[in-house]
Parts: sequence; structure tokens; C-alpha cells
Amino acid sequence: MGRVEGKVAIVTGAASGLGLATAQMLAKEGAKVLLTDMNLKGVKAEAEKIGANAMAMGHDVTQEDGWIAVMEACLKNFGRLDTLVNSAGVAAIGDVENTTFDDWKMVNAVNLDGTFLGTKHAIKTIKQSDGGGSIINLSSVAGIVGGYNFAAYNASKGGVRLLTKSTALYCARQGNGIRCNSVHPTFINTPMVRQIIDTAPDPEKAEHNLVRQIPIGRLGEADEVAAMVLYLASDESAFVTGSEMVIDGGCTAQ
Repeated sequence: MGRVEGKVAIVTGAASGLGLATAQMLAKEGAKVLLTDMNLKGVKAEAEKIGANAMAMGHDVTQEDGWIAVMEACLKNFGRLDTLVNSAGVAAIGDVENTTFDDWKMVNAVNLDGTFLGTKHAIKTIKQSDGGGSIINLSSVAGIVGGYNFAAYNASKGGVRLLTKSTALYCARQGNGIRCNSVHPTFINTPMVRQIIDTAPDPEKAEHNLVRQIPIGRLGEADEVAAMVLYLASDESAFVTGSEMVIDGGCTAQ
């Protein structure tokens, strides 16, 4: 307990899935957490469940004005920022030939543009407090290896991977004490993955096809990813920056 005691974190996409699991775990370990999501009703309900150390805001990560408002609210209510978790994300299935330009722009706007804007404004905000901080970007194994039917998603998550490294090197050169790392899960048992499974013509077969790609033989759980984020948010990872933390049940070992 208390691994991030006294720290303040912003977690995007926190109404469900990996964002929610991360916000819950950070709060449990002592952090004050600002949960943001497009789903204002849902994220407010989850923040209320966490308790007094949590607050919620509606937030479109693709809009810079929204990021400025989130940073201002964090400073006003909690007095500082130590950690940003860029967890908001979307997926679209489609190969390069059949992906529409609208889908391409939407996926990259949320996954990559949103991460860029959050990172940019988090650096400015974290620098207002002493002691540096941690920016944690949710990428994917799809940001490391390709999939024939994930053209937009591959591109967006690959971009997150290298934006993270660029940010880590920039912050190290600036000497501002801010670390930046990416987290790369495989298929995790979240509402996003469940939607992909449940909307398939044969959901049972679809889940089997996902699981058979994972050597450990099952989908991951959201808390398993949140535990890695907790480590990166804590002072235990003080010498870790620019790293790719892979949580994939062995997928990329093949």
C-alpha cells in the first residue's frame, strides 16, 4: 500500500477498461486521481465510487482546449501533477486498402494526436511542481508488430511508441526529471476487446482466434496492465525512461 502516496495523476479514458483499472489502482495506492473521459456520466460515477481522492471531467483528448482545461482543473483542485496516463484509445479493424480515410483520421486523432497533446501539456504542468514526474502512454503490441487488418491502429500505436521515446530523450536532455514510457498490452479482457468479440459473426470462434495468438493461453486482465502503470508511476521506476513495457503473454516472443 502507498506506492504512490502523495502523488497526483490524470488518467484519460477512465470510464472503463484499462483507464478505469489504472485510476482505481493508483487511488488505492495513495494517489489523488483526475479521471477523464468522453463519457461524463460514466466517469463521474466511477470517480464517486473511488471516493474523496478522485474527481472526474468530460474530456475529448483530440481537442487542445480540453487538455488545457484538464490541466487547470488538476492544479486548482489538487495543487500539482505528478503523473499522466494517456489511456484513451479507439480501435478500427481494416486493412490498408479497405480502411476509409475517415476511420484513419479518427483512430489517429484519438490514439496519437490525443497522446501528443496530453504529453505536451503534462510536461508544462508537471514542471510547475518540484521532483519531476512520469508520463505513461498506452500503446499496444500492435505498436511493435503489424497485423494485416489493423492499418490505422498499427500506425497510431507505432506512433505512440516513438513519440514516447522522443519525449523521454527530450525530458532527459532538459533535466526536468520527467520520465516517459510506453505500455504495450496484447488482447485484454476489456469492453473494447469484448465488443470486437461480441460483434463477430461467430463470437466463440473470434475469442478462440485471439487467445490462440497468446502463448500463455488466455486474455490478459485490466489489473495486470494497471499494475505495470502503477510501477511506472511510482518512484520504484526512477531509472526507467524511454522503455517499452510489454504485457502480452508471450506474443512478441514468437
